[in-house]
Amino acid sequence: MPDLSLQGWLSRLESQHPVEIELGLDRVAAVARVMGLLDAPPPTFTVAGTNGKGSVVAVLSAALQDAGLRVGRYTSPHLIRFNERICVDGAEADDQALIGAFVAIEDARGAISLSYFEVATLAALWLFQQRSVDVQVLEVGLGGRLDAVNILDADVSVITSIGLDHTDWLGNDRSQIATEKAGVARPGKPCI
Repeated sequence: MPDLSLQGWLSRLESQHPVEIELGLDRVAAVARVMGLLDAPPPTFTVAGTNGKGSVVAVLSAALQDAGLRVGRYTSPHLIRFNERICVDGAEADDQALIGAFVAIEDARGAISLSYFEVATLAALWLFQQRSVDVQVLEVGLGGRLDAVNILDADVSVITSIGLDHTDWLGNDRSQIATEKAGVARPGKPCI
């Protein structure tokens, strides 16, 4: 019998997908669509960049919460435990909530293979939907244009400093990398 604890689920996720990073939105968007996560999501802030994303997400989330909004916050990577990645009003998702999200994703994905980050992103969006957040603040994991959080159209996008990171995936110079990260911006929507 499989280990149904949070650690059991996380171990399974790490071994399920053949590659750690597989850029593209088709697979994760297909599962999100089945889960109803693309239908009228809450207002979304997406934060991309090389450095400072976590700080911007933390400050923005705190300001929105101080304004009286129920805030979903998604960051990566985690420092100590997976639960840190997904918070509602500053409180980490508990193990049972995450397991519930993983079960919902497993039921929706069918034969579609998802990376660890894609599952984590879907878990965050599903939990935010379940908790009826007023707004969600999402940190890009890698790049922007093809990152799993980009399945949602950001109402506001934020791009922090741009440096030479992940050159194997994003390009060899700041211009190419900036283009990838700017992929979170949407026409007619604020980009900071």
